[in-house]
Amino acid sequence: MSAKPSSMSPGLIVLVLALLLGLQPITTDLYLPALPALTDGFGASMSQAQLTLTSLLLAFGLSQLVWGPLSDRFGRRPILLLGTALFVVASIGSTFSPSMEQLIVWRIVQGIAMGAGVMCARAIVRDLYAPTEGARMMSKGLTGLGVIACGSAPLGGLLSQQFGWRVALMALAVFGAITLALLVWRFEETLPQKNPRALEPATLLRTWGRIARHPTFWAFALLATTTYGGLFTFLAASSFVFIKVLGLSKTVYGLLMFTMSLSYIVGTLACRRLLPRFGVRRTVAIAGFFTLAGGTLMGVLGLLGAQSLWAIILPFYLFMLGHGVHQPCGQSGAVSPFPQAAGAASALSGFLMMVAAFFMGGWLGKSLAATGDGAGTVLPLTNGVWFWSVLVAATAWTLVQRHGEGAPLRHFAASPPRGTTPVARQSRFHGVCWKLANSSPIRLNPLVPTHERTTIAGQLPRHRRPNGQW
Repeated sequence: MSAKPSSMSPGLIVLVLALLLGLQPITTDLYLPALPALTDGFGASMSQAQLTLTSLLLAFGLSQLVWGPLSDRFGRRPILLLGTALFVVASIGSTFSPSMEQLIVWRIVQGIAMGAGVMCARAIVRDLYAPTEGARMMSKGLTGLGVIACGSAPLGGLLSQQFGWRVALMALAVFGAITLALLVWRFEETLPQKNPRALEPATLLRTWGRIARHPTFWAFALLATTTYGGLFTFLAASSFVFIKVLGLSKTVYGLLMFTMSLSYIVGTLACRRLLPRFGVRRTVAIAGFFTLAGGTLMGVLGLLGAQSLWAIILPFYLFMLGHGVHQPCGQSGAVSPFPQAAGAASALSGFLMMVAAFFMGGWLGKSLAATGDGAGTVLPLTNGVWFWSVLVAATAWTLVQRHGEGAPLRHFAASPPRGTTPVARQSRFHGVCWKLANSSPIRLNPLVPTHERTTIAGQLPRHRRPNGQW
């Protein structure tokens, strides 16, 4: 069954993308300032409190592998409505949890629900736009994500300080309810053709296999994964470094996180300017210089013993400028070759990002514990960001340049009804003939003026003879 062409305005689409993509930062950033009070309220250990975050991310990554095929089978709209409603319920459950154990369970459900929104946001871009325009629309949506991230940490700190940590968690339910209302009243289905076989085990395995073998997917998925790895390293370690090592107050730390989001927004705005002029590959390559420069400068200063605020914050501004380009290009580029399997491709890309965050979080936990929760050193943070910046630049300058414009895989289209005659081979022959005729000068009569040459799709160009006949 085919969906009607979407009549949603570009502004509405950007708003939907911003709210769906913003589910991730608001669920983590707004929650972090309430974490100490929450831990004291339950009398729990710090490791249990951290589990409420890591379990959320793990559920978020794994759930996308399920939401992706479901959205290819039933469409984006029903999956978004189900996932967003589940997010509201999980947020309410988290607010009134009587114990840390129940809170962890509700956070897992919250991560599962969050996966539906973020995964569908990436798939929606592929449903509606070609790769280059899709990257521009994704950058607009991620600009909205940056705005949401700017206000999440300060709002979470204010709510938890004035009204308690439960009110901060209730704010997540309010955000989810607003998003759900917009989806119910204004969002239309964007999937052009539902795939009735998307959930069949054989079809699912073939789909995963074809996605995993496509070099364009890996080029952009690794770009998004590596740049997110650098951001996650900073987010996971910065509170220890800035507060315990550098002695900053929580208020100043919150303002620094605000400036990080502003730098990211500037990067997304630059992405929208650069894409029409340079294209995806050159834009990604240009941003790679900022990422590598920021990560290398931070790493070298850390090794030289420069343990100051500006030795960390200024280099990371450069990294975030590059991140504002690499994240929209990576997320949209990973799904661009799969018009009929955008959900599955988006799910696999998101899963890779969360796997990188999960293992990086484990490494940071051990590194910070080995140095007394980060006391006295900034190296776990600076070395981690440096490591990821090298991987980002290597991916941007090699894999993306080599495989950054892969052709869509048309064999992901739904199978034709039984009894119809396949025409793929005939169409392929006509397409090859047309390409040869238009790419080789010797196959066109040079005496025929260009404006008198006409081409019918799937056929060779025909030339008008001097007598006026074809």
